[in-house]
Amino acid sequence: MFPYLGWTMSFVPCPGSSLSCTVCLVQGATFCTGNNVTCPPGRVCASTYTVNMEDGIKKNEFFGRSCVPENQCQGPGSFSTHNTTSKKGFSCCYTDNCTPPAPVLSSVNNTQNGHICPTCTEDGVDWCDAGRTMSCTGDETMCILQYTNMSGTISRDSVLRGCATPTICNIGNQSLITGGLSVQVQISCTGGGGGLHCGFCGHLLLGLISWIIVSIF
Repeated sequence: MFPYLGWTMSFVPCPGSSLSCTVCLVQGATFCTGNNVTCPPGRVCASTYTVNMEDGIKKNEFFGRSCVPENQCQGPGSFSTHNTTSKKGFSCCYTDNCTPPAPVLSSVNNTQNGHICPTCTEDGVDWCDAGRTMSCTGDETMCILQYTNMSGTISRDSVLRGCATPTICNIGNQSLITGGLSVQVQISCTGGGGGLHCGFCGHLLLGLISWIIVSIF
């Protein structure tokens, strides 16, 4: 989903310093504005853009800005279920109240890569039992389990399992509260091989998010 974020930037926040960044989240747009907040030390300003597809048709899109750990400033990513795909772009900048470059999504790659993952999707729950598997494609070499809770101006709980790129798995748990919308996401991944294992897989606990995709981001 995008060009490598801020990799060409030469400025890196000093350890212990705190940036001021814009925080906002919108649906159906590719830019947003909001309040400036003081980030925790070690975080940078980021923009994220997510496009969700279902059966090859664009379903919705989200754009967000927030503070994120610097290690989340990496290349584009995506994750898929048997009939959906979400592509995510990230970009970062490294000075107070800066505006990150526009995130760019990854290109389409439908070539099977040999990895197989369980897949399922459910709304209104925090777990789904995968009764089927899917062949992963492109750079999606990990099996993902993601739970998303949205409340406020948009209310939704959902869980999905499928294939994901390592960049998506590296995002980990996320949370964002802005403009009357609260989003919480928890992500767990394993290597693609037909099963997903994790210590909390019986019942996902809501994670605090540093940003947030998820599925918006």
